[in-house]
Amino acid sequence: MNTPKLIARHFREMHEGNSMTGVHLYGLLEGVQFEQATKKVQNFHTIAELMFHINYYISAVLKVLQGGPLDAHDKFSWDCPPIESEEDWQQLLQKCRADAIAFAEHLDAMPESQMQEDFADPKYGCWHRNLMCILEHSHYHLGQIALTKKLIPTFEA
Repeated sequence: MNTPKLIARHFREMHEGNSMTGVHLYGLLEGVQFEQATKKVQNFHTIAELMFHINYYISAVLKVLQGGPLDAHDKFSWDCPPIESEEDWQQLLQKCRADAIAFAEHLDAMPESQMQEDFADPKYGCWHRNLMCILEHSHYHLGQIALTKKLIPTFEA
């Protein structure tokens, strides 16, 4: 299996299941309602903020995969729009899913030879490094979501 397809597989597993960690994003979020997703626990980020933050970088890299410029700034990566209803929460989740699907599809189509090419700007290193960072970053915050969810009481539908 070539490297981009392997990274795409790991990316899908982190989102959809069959990850070697035994945890995946959509499984963790199953049944999470907007009240739970926006519940502040101590000084932790909310589940909604974490989802926005994970997807902020996926969305930015997706735009580069689609041929656009890199337009992402760390200072904006936590600027989650207000989630004030179940509809708002579902819209965020739908955007995250759509971006993840498109991201993985673009990786599947990426030639192996591109992996060592510069990503967007030489200062960021090669594509391989940046794609691995997306996986590592997403897994890190997946763990935060898992822990935060355990600290929030379940809400009845």
